[in-house]
Amino acid sequence: MLGKSCPAGYKKARKGTGRVDLQAIVDDIAAAIAAQTDRGAVATYIPGLAKVDPQRFGIAIATADGAMLTSGDASAPFSIQSISKVFALTLALGKVGDQLWERVGREPSGTAFNSIVQLEAEKGIPRNPFINAGAIVVADVNLGAHQPREAIGEMLQFLRYLAEDDSVHIDEDIARGEQDTGFRNLALGNYMRAFGNLRHAVDLTLGVYFHQCAIAMSCVQLARAGRFLMFDGRLPGGSRVVSPARARRINALMLTCGHYDASGDFAFRVGMPGKSGVGGGILAVVPGRASIAVWSPGLNANGNSTLGTMALQMLAEATGWSIFQPHE
Repeated sequence: MLGKSCPAGYKKARKGTGRVDLQAIVDDIAAAIAAQTDRGAVATYIPGLAKVDPQRFGIAIATADGAMLTSGDASAPFSIQSISKVFALTLALGKVGDQLWERVGREPSGTAFNSIVQLEAEKGIPRNPFINAGAIVVADVNLGAHQPREAIGEMLQFLRYLAEDDSVHIDEDIARGEQDTGFRNLALGNYMRAFGNLRHAVDLTLGVYFHQCAIAMSCVQLARAGRFLMFDGRLPGGSRVVSPARARRINALMLTCGHYDASGDFAFRVGMPGKSGVGGGILAVVPGRASIAVWSPGLNANGNSTLGTMALQMLAEATGWSIFQPHE
């Protein structure tokens, strides 16, 4: 259970934030995760996800001082799935700014990530950009006047730029699985199209969405890609990605909506802005301190990584990195 106390060995390093102490914390977390028997269940609705070994676990932390601390399978690529929604949202806000909020809300959903129930009551306006319906609208914005291939390429290049790694790629097997099994997402897209909230043909918009979900990254790459949210919208070298205000708002949405109907519990236990994906990954941000990626493919009932969430709770307890705890 998430409420378990931290394993012996890393609590003693709680006050240390240097590289040596933090690496010890990371290694002890990885050891504690390896000993867990309840690892959740891998997603099976996409064949490529069903094949992933539930024993895999990786963690990578990119710190504000330029360190990268890792343990486990931190360099193994995995399907980032809904974590891509953070970066798609960033691109869409760059294209249309606050006009996006006329088509997508900013409130927690309280329902499953692929639910269609709220759309009828709310006239085709998704509750937030991190549930599937909201992310499909964001994909529609990013499609713009492009062909799907161009919009997908733009997303891929953006992630390569943020991660400083051209090996970030789309897993074509996962993408085909998304398209072959995406009936609920097609229903969401058609329903929103009926309300006029999709501007393109549903199959074109869904093509962009399915391929962005099929992007494969490692924990190291993902932690690098999230650094601009740690640095108030800038990359470590000083390049501006988004404004400070926009970075704070993206972080706020991650905190309140990033774990679907378990977002409140994640904020309660971990206290960091975070975005999960059904591939088992979680991107978490500690503003001014760290960008963190964890991966463990087994999911809980809410579709979030069981052991990835546990690892982040352990990290928050060991370091005091919750955004609700004052900096020392």
